[in-house]
Amino acid sequence: MPKMPAMQAVVEVLRSEGVTTVFGCPGAAILPLYHAMERDGRIEHLIVRHEEGATHMADGWSRTTGNVGVAIGTSGPAGTNMITGLYTALADSVPIICVTGQAVSAKLHQEAFQAVDIVAVAEPVTKWAVQVKEAAQAPWIFRKAFQVARSGRPGPVLIDLPLDVQRELIEWDASVDAPLPVTPVRPHLPRVEKALDMLLAAERPLILAGGGVILADASVELRDVAEELRVPVQVTLMGKGALDDDHPLHAGMTGIQTSQRYGNASFLESDLVLAVGARFGDRHTGALDVYRGDRRFIHVDIEPTQIGKVFGPDLGVVSDARIFLRELLAAVRRRSFDNSREGWLARVESLKKELGRRDDYDEVPIRAPRVYREINDVFGPETYFVTAIGLYQIWGGQHQRVHAPRRYQVCGQAGPLGWEIPAAIGVKKAAPDAEVVGVVGDYGFQFLVEELAVAAQYDIPFVLIMLNNEYLGLIRQAEIPYDINYEVNIHYDTYGSDNVKIMEAYGCSGRRVLDPGDIRDAIEWARKEAARTSRPALVEIMIEREANTPHGAAIDSVREF
Repeated sequence: MPKMPAMQAVVEVLRSEGVTTVFGCPGAAILPLYHAMERDGRIEHLIVRHEEGATHMADGWSRTTGNVGVAIGTSGPAGTNMITGLYTALADSVPIICVTGQAVSAKLHQEAFQAVDIVAVAEPVTKWAVQVKEAAQAPWIFRKAFQVARSGRPGPVLIDLPLDVQRELIEWDASVDAPLPVTPVRPHLPRVEKALDMLLAAERPLILAGGGVILADASVELRDVAEELRVPVQVTLMGKGALDDDHPLHAGMTGIQTSQRYGNASFLESDLVLAVGARFGDRHTGALDVYRGDRRFIHVDIEPTQIGKVFGPDLGVVSDARIFLRELLAAVRRRSFDNSREGWLARVESLKKELGRRDDYDEVPIRAPRVYREINDVFGPETYFVTAIGLYQIWGGQHQRVHAPRRYQVCGQAGPLGWEIPAAIGVKKAAPDAEVVGVVGDYGFQFLVEELAVAAQYDIPFVLIMLNNEYLGLIRQAEIPYDINYEVNIHYDTYGSDNVKIMEAYGCSGRRVLDPGDIRDAIEWARKEAARTSRPALVEIMIEREANTPHGAAIDSVREF
């Protein structure tokens, strides 16, 4: 068998696993891997300005392609800087691999320069964290890492590479190598039949589609099941796009923050919920006694330990979402039954018409729902959106319409500030011909703003739409029960930080909007400017400073502002 550098074998594995772009920052302890990538020349590498940015770029790339994203850093602080990105990927079931350099093996116990036990640090926020101790293991560990990242509930892996291990030669023949298989998780068919029995017995059933439907590429199967059974479909925040918002069976979202009034109302009137690939997050359920009520629940999840984690369902099914929905559809088509649900469907439709929220405000300062009205009108159904955490995430969940899977990407559970810019870079690299839009807040914008330099250097265009209230708005809102407004006001001078000038400092473009009548023209300008310059363009929209989003402790007591 031919001998080759261990890191050349690793690069061969990366390419055969479908990795076309990696995001990283070289350092002395990872240079043998960089040398191998340079010699190979077939994997594109983007130099990030912060290793957390690399993880979020890999995250965005993965959410868009469905493949495993890769981020690379050196030893010590490079690895610790990746922890937030690993946590984000674990929380949202995103398969990425973070590769770190490490001091030579013989020095690890001597507090060598930038030597940290990154495996121990990363273990709580990964599916697997491993240090390669023998060079001959390197390609096999990478193969295993891709298999682990993809298997079951997807998630992140960290691989730590001591410098001496990277430098060794090993025997490896890439011509007879291939990715390790991922075993599909199939449902126990009697449980599928039982789920169908429960659905047919229900008078007011709902299907709840979570992020697992999107991860499993099961949107077509979801639609087919819903249409065959004539059952309304709701989505979670992570499941936005699993069913087109314009589909007649779409029944909105339930929750105590990111929800629609009609979504909560129809959920409260339901008598059975089939939850597929959803984890019953606390911002979705609110108070569990209200959420559960007297209705029955079927919980379908690829990860067995998710079932019963929040509450015990009436029926649990362990399965990949797409395989379950296909088996359910097959079972439906074998049955003879009356699927007329005209009364229930009419009720859900009437709630949609009666319990909407306004978005046609013309006041100055601008009210946030008006921004989403313009976003919905301007951008097409194939546009990719990325957004993170803050009041704007809640407004987006309430008002933004989504028409296809993977087109609305949100760091739903971990909620790291600054996620949008690097994630947008990853999305655009994965879908270079698509239009990409980041919806950001003024505070989180600056957490990883340095990654604008990556977009400028590598000609990566996208539109940024900022809702700027010069506040830590979500925290100000959370302070209301405490009757305080404390250390959340970040206003100074005229508009606080001059975000247009910040864009210009990175070689990008920006425009500020004060009047709602100017929003659409500014967005159209940004679309053209991003295309013309091949760089990001910002529309900074100055909104009402102390606006609140509808929220509450339970889905039957959401307060409207």
